[in-house]
Amino acid sequence: MATIKGGEFLIKEIKAEDIFISEEFNEEQNMMKDAVIDFIDREVWPHKERFENKDYALTEEVMRKAGEMGFLGVSIPEQYGGIGMGFVSTMLVTDYISSATGSLGTAFGAHTGIGTMPIFLYGTEAQKNKYLPLLTSGEKFGAYCLTEPGAGSDANSGKTTAELTKDGKHYKINGQKMWISNAGFAEIFIVFARIEDDKKITAFILEYDKENPNGVTLGAEEHKLGIHSSSTRQVFFSDTLIPVENMLSERAKGFKIAMNSLNVGRIKLGAACLDASRRIITNAVQYGNERKQFNTVISNFGAIQKKYGEMCAKTFTIDAACYRAAKDIQNMIDAGLAEGKSHQDAELASFQEYAIECAIIKVYASEVSQFVSDEGIQIFGGMGFSKDTPMESAWRDARITRIYEGTNEINRLLTVGMLLKKAMKGEIDVLTPAMEVGNSLMGIPSFDTPDYSEVLSEEKAMIAKLKKAFLMVAGKAVQTFGMDLEQHQQLILAAAEIMIEVYMAESAILKAEKLAKSTSEKEAEIQIAMAKLNLFNAVETANSFGKEAILYFAEGDEQRMMLMGLKRFTKYTNNPNPIKLRKAIAEKLIAENKYCF
Repeated sequence: MATIKGGEFLIKEIKAEDIFISEEFNEEQNMMKDAVIDFIDREVWPHKERFENKDYALTEEVMRKAGEMGFLGVSIPEQYGGIGMGFVSTMLVTDYISSATGSLGTAFGAHTGIGTMPIFLYGTEAQKNKYLPLLTSGEKFGAYCLTEPGAGSDANSGKTTAELTKDGKHYKINGQKMWISNAGFAEIFIVFARIEDDKKITAFILEYDKENPNGVTLGAEEHKLGIHSSSTRQVFFSDTLIPVENMLSERAKGFKIAMNSLNVGRIKLGAACLDASRRIITNAVQYGNERKQFNTVISNFGAIQKKYGEMCAKTFTIDAACYRAAKDIQNMIDAGLAEGKSHQDAELASFQEYAIECAIIKVYASEVSQFVSDEGIQIFGGMGFSKDTPMESAWRDARITRIYEGTNEINRLLTVGMLLKKAMKGEIDVLTPAMEVGNSLMGIPSFDTPDYSEVLSEEKAMIAKLKKAFLMVAGKAVQTFGMDLEQHQQLILAAAEIMIEVYMAESAILKAEKLAKSTSEKEAEIQIAMAKLNLFNAVETANSFGKEAILYFAEGDEQRMMLMGLKRFTKYTNNPNPIKLRKAIAEKLIAENKYCF
């Protein structure tokens, strides 16, 4: 597989053979997938009502069992108590273990991601040897104490302090943290605090013992809209002593640790939305195949089939992007290890490299999970609003995904900001192709009819044009506002929408193409239909937000020229038929009586 840098998808043509798809799981990964599905069907799904009734003890119990099964340390090397299966396998486990309830999904994600990874990525050998075996086995659970009442999206503005004791052996922590997942049963806390007048916060590892609280007080469990059995509490520190050797990395490096830990959390959150969406679709189609109105099952109605088609196409797209990015990250980790890098340095470099893709996947997947659960309620009608069916809890659990690991607004701004930062550092040349696109607007477009006989060839040409639409908008935005661009958030958000759609739509198209080539066009017919439907929606979105951006920063002849360029970049030679595509997808779904892709 060819290696590609983070963000380079915008300026390069990506080939189907260079991406990984979930149908390529190896035997070991498929065994792990089956084990996780069996675990959820046995330990979680039958007890869904208990999770909704705030049975925190059940969440802790299931997490301990997950530790016994090896699910908590999938990618952690064996020397630290993990099973060393790699990042794709981590995504796989996150995908399927989060499917039945957001309560377990959140507990699992907080523990294996932001609760464990900071120690693995930044810890000393002594710290890793001491804490990682406890965390990977489920003997102890992790929590991540970053957010404060006045420090949410602005993570570095926290007021919690760390003061060195006179004997120089401990840091004394004072302050308050809120929205701390797993706080009710965690015993290893990653705590962020500020030493003296440092500009940046510092990270520490705190061992918490209920019998000897060491100045730590837990608030009551929060009353939340969803994820009812995910323990979420405030944590208060009053002269809490942490040994100096428990500083994580170096002084004032906490903000960097926080940001890089979130990169891992973001892509894993995308995976955590995936099987939840698959299960919702399965529940919805099974209900639609049984529920009769006007003397026919409601699955026969076009209005319901439209929902099935869109739900499936979007879920298929998350699958494509999650495993594409996961393998890119894994490939870079493997390359780093081959060069002699330590495991933690190789992983750290890889998560930083693909931070843009991680943010894109987080935004798209979290919004799809909300969309799918909302449509699930609508298909169930009045019953969907009832606690007697799984739809209303799925909808409530999905809502938090757009907020944690950085709100979707912050993540949208980050995608463009990180890309421009890479361009300014010379790590990726976006400005040259952006200028080429700008200059091409002055030329006469080709009126030749291309040969689109090969499967998905026109769709790949559309992807290339959408990339030009993004480069046109982003290039003009930088040219117009320069270093002040960050003051124009609505413009950045518009550019981010196009970028997100490009990556996600391309992922679906390449996955469908790879399936068609490895099986046949006939066998991959519905996957092709889902990829085409998703691209149709992406083109409409890019057109809308591209127009919004152009109307903001261009006037007169320049505006007219750029709008003509946008029209050229969002115009098919042969328009797809979205109603026909949705119908084909829905018919397959109805026949299988489950999500089957």
